[in-house]
Amino acid sequence: MSILIDKKTRLLVQGITGGEGSFHTQRCIEYGTKVVAGVTPGKGGSQILGVPIFNTVESAVEKTGANASMIFVPAAFAADAILEAVDAGLPLVVCITEGIPVSDMVMVHDYLEGKPTRLIGPNCPGLISPGKCKAGLMAGEIHLQGNIGVVSRSGTLTYETVAQLTSLGIGQSTCVGIGGDPLPGITFVDILKLFQKDRETKAVVLIGEIGGTAEQDAAEFINKKMTKPVVAFVAGATAPPGRRMGHAGAIISGSSGRAQDKIAALAGAGATIAPSPAEIGLTVQKVMKKWNAAR
Repeated sequence: MSILIDKKTRLLVQGITGGEGSFHTQRCIEYGTKVVAGVTPGKGGSQILGVPIFNTVESAVEKTGANASMIFVPAAFAADAILEAVDAGLPLVVCITEGIPVSDMVMVHDYLEGKPTRLIGPNCPGLISPGKCKAGLMAGEIHLQGNIGVVSRSGTLTYETVAQLTSLGIGQSTCVGIGGDPLPGITFVDILKLFQKDRETKAVVLIGEIGGTAEQDAAEFINKKMTKPVVAFVAGATAPPGRRMGHAGAIISGSSGRAQDKIAALAGAGATIAPSPAEIGLTVQKVMKKWNAAR
């Protein structure tokens, strides 16, 4: 098993004819993802990379049975692209686009309320279920199919973590980059719930960063609901207050946003804290040895 995407996923790409859209669509196809449609208004009836293009998401879903979307639409139009995918009834939308105004995302969040669509992102690397499906920017070759779930606010640290795990022979069930914007769609808690239910996932790596309270929310869920081991790392321990570090959401505006407070919350909930980004893989290896020995 895996979460959110698998071999049955039928992906459509909004903004497929742009440079980024076409490049990463090609990489997804090469990985084995079933890319069944592209959407670019005004270019319906044509093809790119052997993929048929439609003018609307609704027509693409109707003709191809697409059940997930990956969005590369420019920031000014990305919110409308998300809404179009929601209106078409897609259960999963992965928005790669960065720089979407916060006011637009407030509107998107309001629109998503009560609807079945799960939104990953925006400003995220997407997700991959190794050996099954890739809907994002990550290099497929660094992944190995296995039993460790990965969820992260940082794209770069996701890749670093996966590379370490794979080098140690530790495979991954699904890796999800939720993005680092102030108003992401799916959250740490949402993904932890799915990993907790997934029989294939035996442990989880959670990678957080400064800003907001997402890690504290995750810690509360881990403490109350998780029965699987969690290894955590929080980036930004040396970041000065008030200065944005990388992501738009990575800014310390209060005591709850500090790395030290997030680390303390996660450790208090029972997560094992990796001492540095270079030791995430080794920490997982040690935790799994102890876990397996105790069972």
